[in-house]
Amino acid sequence: MKNNKLFAASFLALGTMAGGAFAAEECGALKVAEFNWASGELMANVDAIILEEGFGCDVELINGGTNTLFASMNEKGEPQIAPELWTNAVREPLEKAVEEGSMIKLLDGPITGLGEGWWVTPAFAKDHPELDTVEKVIEHPEFFPYVEDDSKGAFMGCPSGWGCQPANANMFRAFDMEEKGWTLVDPGSAAGLEGAIAKAAERDEYWFGYYWNPTAVVGKYDLVFLPFETEWAGSENWDGCMVKSVDECTDPKPSSWTKSEVSTVVTKDVPEIAPEGVLDYLKARVFPGEVMNEMLVYMTDNQAIGEDAAYEFLEKHEDIWTQWVTPEVAEKVKDAL
Repeated sequence: MKNNKLFAASFLALGTMAGGAFAAEECGALKVAEFNWASGELMANVDAIILEEGFGCDVELINGGTNTLFASMNEKGEPQIAPELWTNAVREPLEKAVEEGSMIKLLDGPITGLGEGWWVTPAFAKDHPELDTVEKVIEHPEFFPYVEDDSKGAFMGCPSGWGCQPANANMFRAFDMEEKGWTLVDPGSAAGLEGAIAKAAERDEYWFGYYWNPTAVVGKYDLVFLPFETEWAGSENWDGCMVKSVDECTDPKPSSWTKSEVSTVVTKDVPEIAPEGVLDYLKARVFPGEVMNEMLVYMTDNQAIGEDAAYEFLEKHEDIWTQWVTPEVAEKVKDAL
């Protein structure tokens, strides 16, 4: 309920500013957050091209991570646009900023199919369609033999030091997976995790473990997401236990994975800098998850930077992005391409 109220409040604030005397007729200078992961780079560059060529804005990209760029938005008012803000990491200060009116949440879910959780390789999903939930799979460790002890099933979690590592370790405990015959495997690094998936997928072998979407790995290897039958056990269990160390989480309760929340957020002065059409574009701009994964595979395979991928997306997926803008703006962008 709290989030719904915040979302409604942000749209009310937006309507007041964009519909009133403060709305700009021409676009001025805007700084856009280019988050330092592949989809973040792609989205920022797509926004930059459309805002510059379609709306006449003067755009500067500011590269960085979630916490750094959000802190700058919150304290300095720039960058003014965060295309792909993973809000779980900044929930409390973002809620406060929205309540105070210094930031506006324009869009929840700028990419479809976002999220973290547990996945299997397509070979397993094809061979065992009846085992289509986490709970069903964890009853069958024999399908995922651990290389160092084939009497145990291998579940691959996050590398030590990653934020997702304690969550996977505590979920492993909550579902009594050790007692059911599983071993929690540390892949050691991002390369180790990706390499294990690639090896299994390319050999049509079985793999079970943690990953997230959108990523080139999910797109390239067609990983299959497993839903949980278990209901969400609440934020006290997740935030107060699951994400903490095993020593701090003495009694983890079985739960579905926490919902990943991603938003497009702008500072309060954007309606004063940009015409109303820019706000309409940012509210309409939703990348289909399968297309985003396709683009991330393109970036990986071609060692492409965000700008390269943005031009590739605009040229290849005209049917998608032209729905985000007016025909007049679309023509300007197409002429520039």
